[in-house]
Amino acid sequence: MTTLLVDIGNTRIKWARLVRGRLGRQRAAAHAGWTAPDFERALAPALRGVAAVLAVSVAGTRVDRRFARAVRAVIGVAPRFVASTRRACGVTNGYREVWRLGADRWVAAIGGYAHPARRARAVCVVDVGTATTIDLVDVAGRHRGGAIIPGPALMVESLLRETGGIRRRAGGHGPRSAKSLFARSTREALEAGALHAVAAAIDRARLEARAITGAAPLLLLTGGAASEVHPYVGAAHSVIPDLVLRGLAALAAPLS
Repeated sequence: MTTLLVDIGNTRIKWARLVRGRLGRQRAAAHAGWTAPDFERALAPALRGVAAVLAVSVAGTRVDRRFARAVRAVIGVAPRFVASTRRACGVTNGYREVWRLGADRWVAAIGGYAHPARRARAVCVVDVGTATTIDLVDVAGRHRGGAIIPGPALMVESLLRETGGIRRRAGGHGPRSAKSLFARSTREALEAGALHAVAAAIDRARLEARAITGAAPLLLLTGGAASEVHPYVGAAHSVIPDLVLRGLAALAAPLS
C-alpha cells in the first residue's frame, strides 16, 4: 500500500510517499494563506494512487481543515493526524501529561530513535524552525524531556519588532553574516547573534544529555533552518531534513 506522509509546520509543508516501506523524495513548500484548492493543486500529483495519508501538524485547526478537505477531494479518504501517545515505535513519552508534548516533537523523536546511525546510543533531536525544539531519547527509548527556544528568524523578528533603536539601525536585509560572532553591521549582528544563540543551546544540550545518559548521544538536526544553524554547532552532528517524515514512516509501518 502507498501512503502519503505529510509534515505541516507553522510556515512550511513537507511531504513524501511511502511505498512498500521505502520513503520517496521529500518535497516542500511554504503554505501561508493556502486554501483547500491550493493544497489540492500542490499535493494532487503525490496523492495519485495513494490509499492513506498520515500527517502531523502544528499549523492549527484552520489549516488542518483545509488540508483535510483537499485530501478528501482527491482520494475520497480523510487524512489521519498523529497525536502524541504514551508509547509508540519503542519510544516512551516522558511528559507527565502526554498530550502536552507537541505531535511534531513526538514524531521527530520517533524518527531519531529509529535512525540507523543511532546504534544503541541515546539520541538528541533538534528541530530548527519558527521555534527550535530539543528532545532527548535515551538508549532504552525513554523520552527524557526537552526544551523550546525561538528559532533564529523569530529571534531577529522579535528584536526588530520590540526595540526601536535596533530596528532603525538594522536597515533592510543585508548579506548573510560571516561565521564570526563579531559582526560589523546591525543586521549582521542580529543574524549572527541568533544563529550563535541557537547553536550554543544545541551544544549545551549535548553536554547535558551526556551527563544524563553517561555517553555522548547521536545529535540530529532537522527543520527548515537546520542548514543555517549547523555551521555554528561545535558538536559532531548530522542534518536530516526528512527526520519528521522518517518518524511518520515508522508510525505508518503497520498501515503499509
